[in-house]
Amino acid sequence: MNESTQQMTVNQIEVIKAQSAAAFALTPIGQQIKQFETQQRMAKMYSESTIVPDTYKGNLGNCVIALDMAMRMNANPLMIMQNLYIVHGNPGWSSKFLIATINASGQYARLRYEWKGTEGADDWSCRCYTYEADDKLKKEPLYGQWVSIGMAKAEKWYEKNGSKWKTMPGQMLMYRAAAFWQRTNCPEIGMGLMTAEELHDTVEDQGYGVQTVEEEIKENANKQTIKMDTTTSEQVKVASEITQNEAKPMPRQATAQEAPVGQSSEIPEWMK
Repeated sequence: MNESTQQMTVNQIEVIKAQSAAAFALTPIGQQIKQFETQQRMAKMYSESTIVPDTYKGNLGNCVIALDMAMRMNANPLMIMQNLYIVHGNPGWSSKFLIATINASGQYARLRYEWKGTEGADDWSCRCYTYEADDKLKKEPLYGQWVSIGMAKAEKWYEKNGSKWKTMPGQMLMYRAAAFWQRTNCPEIGMGLMTAEELHDTVEDQGYGVQTVEEEIKENANKQTIKMDTTTSEQVKVASEITQNEAKPMPRQATAQEAPVGQSSEIPEWMK
């Protein structure tokens, strides 16, 4: 095989490889791989940014997930990162973002709130409602579930440490009413995630073990009295004394060449 023929064969192989790669890129798997590679490059850029939340700084995996969710929701990636919170290890949307997404979806009119009961009392309640976008005459309202202060107390939301139910109950009633309405009427908008406020109220903090152990040691330290049997204590004392005596060096015996202290080192005549 001459050199020109060999070069032609190499070129043909390269062409076949390029054609195969192009054909694979058009397949669903090829499209997913290409999209994933693009997301990785974008995620690297976001992970090195100084304006993204700390959850995403230097974390390529979190950035890829946020980019994927932004693509599915047709939203800006930075907006997703700024409104997706991690509460007790679970991701959740901020309530204001969820409400804004519903209002901007074009599927419904803007969310409205209905109130009943006495403000500040346990029967103070709120529910969310709106109409579908094509219901121009507003004949069929879409109602959500009533949420009350009594419900918050019964579900132990009111007593959570750091909860806003005591300081801003009206705002929390509207947030919770909007979340309930969204899950029953358009769960696809929230992609199955709860709100950050709901996670704070309903999910227990399991922790990571380190703090729990340290707190347990601090709490129980020096609280338990250790009782020793008198017999056992005496045995330990005797054994300790024996060990100490055994550890003492034996007195050094004088050799024939060394005279005891205070005696002459000369050998008597009768021993010569």
